[in-house]
Amino acid sequence: MKISRRSGAKLRAPEFLLHLPAVQALFFQILSFFILVSLAFGLATFFGWTMNIYLAAILQGLLAAGFSYWRGLASWWLAISLFFPLALIAALSLQLPPVLFLFAFLVFLCLYWTTFRTQVPFYPSGLATWKAVADLLPKDQGIHFIDIGSGLGGLVLNLARRRADSRFVGIEIAPLPWLVSVLRAYLLGSHAHFARGDYGRLNFADYDVVFAYLSPVAMPGLWKKACSEMRPGTMLLSYEFIIPDVAPAFVVSPVLNSPQIYGWRM
Repeated sequence: MKISRRSGAKLRAPEFLLHLPAVQALFFQILSFFILVSLAFGLATFFGWTMNIYLAAILQGLLAAGFSYWRGLASWWLAISLFFPLALIAALSLQLPPVLFLFAFLVFLCLYWTTFRTQVPFYPSGLATWKAVADLLPKDQGIHFIDIGSGLGGLVLNLARRRADSRFVGIEIAPLPWLVSVLRAYLLGSHAHFARGDYGRLNFADYDVVFAYLSPVAMPGLWKKACSEMRPGTMLLSYEFIIPDVAPAFVVSPVLNSPQIYGWRM
């Protein structure tokens, strides 16, 4: 996939990687580590004071979080940067078998997959949201509905059970949630369909309703794709995240004081 600046100049692969929040967060951790090592060495050399490892972890976390804030990374990256050193020390202090760390890594890899690139973490929705979406769907005709980033498949399975006259599809890039969705559909005998892949490769013209529960970072690109591909009269729904500078046609609150569903009619 070609990545371009707003000026139209193409980003080379290394330059593109440096713009990824995960890569920047990792770099800030490494930079903070070397800053702390230099500081600890200086204190030990000139003052004979040895820095406590927990204090060093706290200071490293604060430095990394500060760098992340300076670069304008999302709030969850600030939290990860702040607590990562302490979490690492706590995990090492437990002296767990290395195979457990490998297993945990593989589970998170299958769950979050390319989150570092797409910047769309795993966000599950709930029953109240599913019911609110069902109430928004056209009642007088069968529709073709897709949930982009369908996670464990709850919304698609719920809608398929409610509306036998329509086709409900979910697409998920992470293999573990996709597999869970497929198994759930099979065990329930549902006519819902789940595909694994990147929704960017889809043609939104094939769908009457597109539902998204992504992240703030993904919304401008989603709107651009929807405007270029969705047919007149179709509907774009987004749970919790608004499209910047684009007023929704309607807003629905599934539960009082909960995230809202934003809708745009194309």
